[in-house]
Amino acid sequence: MTTPTNVLLAGIVGSTAYGLAGPGSDVDRLGVFAAPTVAFHGLRKPAESHVTTKPDATFHEAAKACRLMLGGNPTASEILHLPDDLYEIRTELGDELISIRSAFLSAKRVRDAYMGYACQQFRKLESRGDGSFSADTRKRTAKHARHLMRLCHQGLQLYRTGRVEIRLAEPERFHNFGGRVANGDIEHARSMMAGYGEAFDDTKTVLPDRPDEATVEAWLLRVRREYL
Repeated sequence: MTTPTNVLLAGIVGSTAYGLAGPGSDVDRLGVFAAPTVAFHGLRKPAESHVTTKPDATFHEAAKACRLMLGGNPTASEILHLPDDLYEIRTELGDELISIRSAFLSAKRVRDAYMGYACQQFRKLESRGDGSFSADTRKRTAKHARHLMRLCHQGLQLYRTGRVEIRLAEPERFHNFGGRVANGDIEHARSMMAGYGEAFDDTKTVLPDRPDEATVEAWLLRVRREYL
């Protein structure tokens, strides 16, 4: 795996991190890196992301990572909430980033982002019909259904507690849901989505109305000074 220079934080994410991986599942990695500060002064800006497949790895430049996290992006934000054993690179600035993870959070953005991503997964399921498709398509459908439920579950937990349960306590519940939906019970997925929507409505959030952008920017400026 080719990684960018100046990696601040990196770890294993995705199905392996959630406890949902099966035989043949890819191991996904996510990281944050710092481009040299001088690179922003020339004619061409440095790449904001480095993405590879086989192995699957995504590294975002510090500023882009911050923007994604401030927007509530569930995938980009995972790197701030991993169990310790899933981190592969942790620098001092990476640890600082973890320590300010609450600064990225705001109630509306978390709800909109997690439920928005869940709706995307649901539309993929809905477009596949009644379950009378190939075994390979059923396998993909089960995966999409698991991640639909996982997004709803993690989003509500984050909204309620300010923390993300990356390693799911009951992975079998998500596998069972995926299997049922893959066998054609799309209404089960629709009902689950509606239930989580109501749960969001009924939950008192611990999250603020707006993220703490000043704290995030202060961290980013420390990164720029470090790599000047």
